Parts: sequence; C-alpha cells; structure tokens
Amino acid sequence: MYKQIQLQIKPKYVNKYRGGYPLILKEAIQNINELKEEGTIVNLVDGKNTFIAKGYYGKQNKGYGWILSRSEKEQIGQKFFEKKLEEAIELREPFYRNTETTAFRVFNGEGDGVGGITIEFFDGYYLINWYSKGIYEFRDDIINALQSVVDFKGIYQKKRFDTKGQYIDEDDFVMGERGHFPIIVKENGANFAVYLNESAMVGVFLDQRDVRKTIRDKYSQGKSVINTFSYTGAFSVFAALGGAVKTTSVDLANRSRSKTVEQFSINEIDYEAQDIIVEDVFNYFKYAVRKNLKFDMVILDPPSFARSKKYVFSAEKDYKNLMKEAIAITEDNGIIIASTNASSFGMSKFKGFIETAFKESNSRYTLLEEFTLPEDFRTIKEFPEGNYLKVVFIRKNK
Repeated sequence: MYKQIQLQIKPKYVNKYRGGYPLILKEAIQNINELKEEGTIVNLVDGKNTFIAKGYYGKQNKGYGWILSRSEKEQIGQKFFEKKLEEAIELREPFYRNTETTAFRVFNGEGDGVGGITIEFFDGYYLINWYSKGIYEFRDDIINALQSVVDFKGIYQKKRFDTKGQYIDEDDFVMGERGHFPIIVKENGANFAVYLNESAMVGVFLDQRDVRKTIRDKYSQGKSVINTFSYTGAFSVFAALGGAVKTTSVDLANRSRSKTVEQFSINEIDYEAQDIIVEDVFNYFKYAVRKNLKFDMVILDPPSFARSKKYVFSAEKDYKNLMKEAIAITEDNGIIIASTNASSFGMSKFKGFIETAFKESNSRYTLLEEFTLPEDFRTIKEFPEGNYLKVVFIRKNK
C-alpha cells in the first residue's frame, strides 16, 4: 500500500481540476508543506474537504505530480495500471499489425491516463521512460502490469530524472532477453538503428514519423537538402530515400557523424555522397551566407533549449531569429520545414514567429501544411500543452 495524504486545492484552481486538468501545479496547493515523499498518493479536496481527484506526488519540470483517477475509491496498484495499459494497447492495435512500421509509442503519459511515464515499442522490445522519482516509486506495479498484458522480447528503462534534471547513467535492462544492439526497426519501410542501452536517447524521435514520410513522399525529389540540428540524420535519410540529389546534415555533437553514417548505411545509401558536418549550426548558417550556399529544402528542428560555447538558444525567445537564418540560405521557391517541440507556446504563436521572420527578411511565403503529434502520441483536450509538437512546411516565394 502506498502512503496517502490529502491536498487542499486553492479555490481558483478547483474548477480547473474538476474540468479534467491532469497536472498537479505547485501554485494550486494550499498545504504544500505536507508533501514529503515522492510517490505518495494525494487526494485533492476543495475548501470544504470535498473530493476532487486522486493522483501522486512526483516533481518534474512541469509540476508536482499527476491526476490518476476521478474516483475516490480507486485503488492505485498493479490492477489499475493493467487497465490503463490494456486501454492504451487496444488503441495502438493497428500499429502492432503494421509490418512497415515496427517502432511506435504504446503509452503516452497523461494522454493515456498516467502522467510522468511513456512506453515505446521497438520490434518486440519495450522501453519505459520514467520522468520523476514519484512515478518511479510505482515501478514494480507498472512493470508487473506491462509484463501481464503484453508479450515481449525484453524490457528496458530510462530514468530521466535526478536532482539536476539530467539522465542517470546505469544499466537500462529490466527483464526478458537482452537486445543485440543496434536493433533495426522499420518506419514506413525505412530502417533505423536504435540503442536501448545507450544514454537517454535511443537514436530516433518517433514523434516526427509523419513529417519524415511527407518529406520523402512529396518534397525531396531532385532537391538539395540541409538538415540542421540533425542528431542521427533521420530527416536526411528520408530525404535521400525520396530522391534528394544531396543531403547536408549539421550537428554539434561528435557522435552525430558516426550515427548518421550508420543510418544511411542500413538504408543502403552511399553516405560518402552526402555531407555530414560536425559543427555548431549557428556558425554553419554564417558560413553558408558567406559562401553564398543555398538549398532547395531547409529542415529546422532545434531543441527547445540548447547551449554551445558561443550561443544559448531558447525556442520561445530565439526561434524567429533562427528562422531568419534559414530564410537566408533557402532558394526562391524552396521549402523550409520549421519544427519545435517547445511546449511553452502553441501553434498560433509559432506561426507568428514565422510571419515576423519573413517580414523582417523582406521575403514572402506560403504555408503548405502543418503537423502536430502522430496518432500513437495520444493527447487529451484538457491538457493542450501535452500536444507539444509543431511542424510547418513553408514555401519561400520569389
């Protein structure tokens, strides 16, 4: 049994929680001093001690925990998590049947009813991501629940929390058979090499699946493409598979080169015919302008926050200026794919950054299409910030 306490919610937040909002905000709690141990079950009540919802205490960058149930009598344990997992897996049934895509998200935190945890499927292997010490206190019940509702080759985990908010490096294997890495998974027929046993990131961000497919199927044929903040080159691979004449991948991390070479190679693409550049993207933009380099397609997918020796980048403050840099190296009638995973602003504000950047660059543009999270990254309308991904395809007009 987990320890339980009562949390009184300040009056101005009561209706928010009655309306289905799932994140327990620090500023909403009246008796915050009673929160001691992460993983404690919390019963939210109003000023008259009337029950509102049941959740758990777990600090992460977003708040102080998550709502789990609207039922006062709900018991939080293995059976509860089994029910949530079964509902989530049933919704992903079409993904399990798709032989062309063998990597997807099985459980998407608050979108599937339990904030602070995600679970992904990689060709028979499951990866659990824990985002707070609080949710990690439920690990035995959650792992046992997963074990009881799915067949698996192996289960791995990533603890994405510590006192500094950094990844804790340790053996990520949980149970089953250990993988022989890389595991080669498919995405819309293309191959990706993934490592469930290396650092916090596995080698591909699954939330960009629909964007990559669109790049390959509609926009790449005969184009010169630059992929900035390229990580392991996933966008570059799909551009090359779509008939791009050449791709240029730019990322500051030293590992990006070998990882990108690997992704090209497993898709039988000659990586020596592509440019893979390890350099600060901000410096590369300036170099490209000096050399008058221009591209038919510019892919701009920076992290929401990044720091290099010379620059600190915040998407909310700096995306407009980064967009201007991209505009400067895009051919007339070329395509810019502007993307951000910053959850602190919505699509309309993001489009505002784009509009301002083009205006200040004395350029005109046409919005072609836009994307948010794919179907397996389930979200709920009561928590719009959970739908964090914003991607816009833009044509730079003559």
